Amino acid sequence: MAQTTVQLASPPVHQSLEVVEKQAEEVAVTSITAYQTQNQFNGSIVANLPQFVSPKQIAPVTHSIVHAVPGRLRWRVPRLRYDTDYAKRLVALLEADTLITKTRIQPAAASLVVVYKHNAVAEAKMRSRLSCLIVAAGDPGIVPISTKQSLATPGDQEEASWPGMQLSVLATGLAILGGPLGVAIPSFLTAGTIALATLPVFKRALTGIVTQRKLTIDFLDFIAIAMTTVQGQFLTPSLMLSLIEIGENIRDRTARSSKMQTLDLLNSLGQFVWVERNGEKVQIPIQQVHAGDTVIVYPGEQIPVDGSIIKGKALLDEQKLTGESVPILKIKGQSVFASTLVREGQVYILAERVGSDTRAGQSIKLMQEAPVHDTRMENHAIRIAEIAVVPTLLLSVLVFALTRNPARVASILTLDLCTGIRVSIPTTVLAALSNAARQGILIRSGRALEQLAEIDTIVFDKTGTLTQGEVSVIAVDSFNPEISGDRILAIAAAAEQRLTHPVAEAVIRYAEAQKVVIPSRSKWDYKLGLGVKAEIDGETVYVGSERFLRQQEVDMEVLNGNGQKATSVIYVASNGRLQGRIRYSDVLRSESREVISQLMNVEGVEVHMLTGDNKRTAQAVAAELGIAPSHTHAEAFPEQKATVVRQLHEQGKTVAFVGDGINDSPALAYADVSVSFAHGSEIARETADVVLMENNLHGLLEAIAIARQAKQLIRQNTGIVAIPNLGALVMAVLFGLNPLAATVINNGSTIVAGVNGLRPVLKHPPKKALPSER
Repeated sequence: MAQTTVQLASPPVHQSLEVVEKQAEEVAVTSITAYQTQNQFNGSIVANLPQFVSPKQIAPVTHSIVHAVPGRLRWRVPRLRYDTDYAKRLVALLEADTLITKTRIQPAAASLVVVYKHNAVAEAKMRSRLSCLIVAAGDPGIVPISTKQSLATPGDQEEASWPGMQLSVLATGLAILGGPLGVAIPSFLTAGTIALATLPVFKRALTGIVTQRKLTIDFLDFIAIAMTTVQGQFLTPSLMLSLIEIGENIRDRTARSSKMQTLDLLNSLGQFVWVERNGEKVQIPIQQVHAGDTVIVYPGEQIPVDGSIIKGKALLDEQKLTGESVPILKIKGQSVFASTLVREGQVYILAERVGSDTRAGQSIKLMQEAPVHDTRMENHAIRIAEIAVVPTLLLSVLVFALTRNPARVASILTLDLCTGIRVSIPTTVLAALSNAARQGILIRSGRALEQLAEIDTIVFDKTGTLTQGEVSVIAVDSFNPEISGDRILAIAAAAEQRLTHPVAEAVIRYAEAQKVVIPSRSKWDYKLGLGVKAEIDGETVYVGSERFLRQQEVDMEVLNGNGQKATSVIYVASNGRLQGRIRYSDVLRSESREVISQLMNVEGVEVHMLTGDNKRTAQAVAAELGIAPSHTHAEAFPEQKATVVRQLHEQGKTVAFVGDGINDSPALAYADVSVSFAHGSEIARETADVVLMENNLHGLLEAIAIARQAKQLIRQNTGIVAIPNLGALVMAVLFGLNPLAATVINNGSTIVAGVNGLRPVLKHPPKKALPSER
């Protein structure tokens, strides 16, 4: 047998930073077979794991423990970065384990977080257990049986428990054999099958009468099925039942939103916190942090609490919360907020608000309290069909009273509009959703599609939605005729080398794109939040803010008379003299102007822009896009964004909101239709009704076009169903009509309408044109 080598140690509950760094554990797995894996699972250390199959050799899987506290282990598994199938198998195995309460995987970081019942198993045993699972997931043939069995939801299990579709198909087959084909089929067998297939219809009809206090379309269907069955016309009720089952299945699938992995929204605030207690730095779960604690945040970490800085300074990226694209320097005494990222520096923060009380937590709370819509209960097809129930019943009673002809009554009940509408409209919706998915647009429900077709106002978040969401250099200006712009860019890039500031990174990218030769840098000194001093080609070069250069006694006389610009600037000086400047900003997406113009001028939509940026920047961007100043909302925090959306909604507008960050999630939740990008934050994706998978605003125009086409098809299908059925109804009332002929007319119009609704997916979509080809 192959051997498994595991090196494990149990750290204390509260670990210092130094201890964590020294005790990083590497688990070396040479090889393991499924047989050995099962033996491990059946041992006392890892009992109660799900059963596995496949006696194959399992490839080595490198993994190591990064953090460990009671009840929670964080692993680094490099294979997660590139093997999505492995990640899915691992999630399935972990979810099948009864000792594990929560798992979270971040493929980009090769990170696996597992929360387990620490009161039920020792930490060392849990490590061995998880190590076996991580290795076992490397075998494509290993599937936990209990996971397969647990995937179905209670609703799915209830639906699967009654074979309505199978019974209706069987009844139709028996009716055809015993009718047109003349096969000797006992009548009680066909009638019994129809009766069994009718039970779900009867149950829904009874629920409507008892619970909703009204006659529903299911009651009308039940009466028609019962009358035609009693008359011995088995083909009519069996065909009707088949169509009803098809309609129910399609409608249920349309009403269900796309199921994504459940998101613990507070996970975005970070899971571990470094705090200072009794003069020692310890790491604890975020749930154990209280107001008054001193929290320590290092470069690259998210701030986990709201509070004020009591020591240190840091360059903070607040884009996730406020939308501001340029990092801000925060010093002692200033307030900081949870979910913001420390790009540079180190700070000690006095915690004032933690968890759901933080500003980010309140954003989540706003989102959770937003109105929720039930697509199935408000289904357009049901509303239209129910209108016809009582008139149809009254008409059938009147005809029977006048003619005493049950065949006419059966024809009238068969010719109802309900079945055709209930099948054709959900079919159209489902076809539209499928067509959107082929175009790279995920529309989560039929109701979202319907609302998208009705929108008359769209609110865009600026940063990351209308703009690229990252700093880019837009111009280099030389103030010295003897020095070219390329030289200004070259010495600035040399000074900014290996700095992690977004502006420094933008300068380096721009210099490389311009193919500028970047000279070497010798001595350098970076001042956090100000700039950098460097020795380049024997010259002392300063690159940074105007304040920094003035502190270095650089002559700034050349700036006199220059007005303020909408874009941000860094200055470049050498030998005590200002030589030039580099202008940068969060550049607009290439398609933003075209999309905004088409929305306003072609689609007739009112466009608003929301942003956490200052008013000057917001107004400049709005002017460039052609958005009116009155429709531009600057310095907006999450709760203010939600307020703007609510106010527009209260004015009677149908509002769509487009955003991609945690700061957008409340506004996304309160909009009639919410739109986000696939690359946006998890919260924004979970909240959004529409997700643009290709990260291009042209997808929004395509989504609106698909929704409006679906609306048009719904109107067409209503006419296709209504006109022949109403004509046949008049004939049945005045002259009489065979129930089978009525069924053919009713079912025929339903089929035609259904095929018409499938047009978006039956034809091949046109090739998407690039922006330059439009």
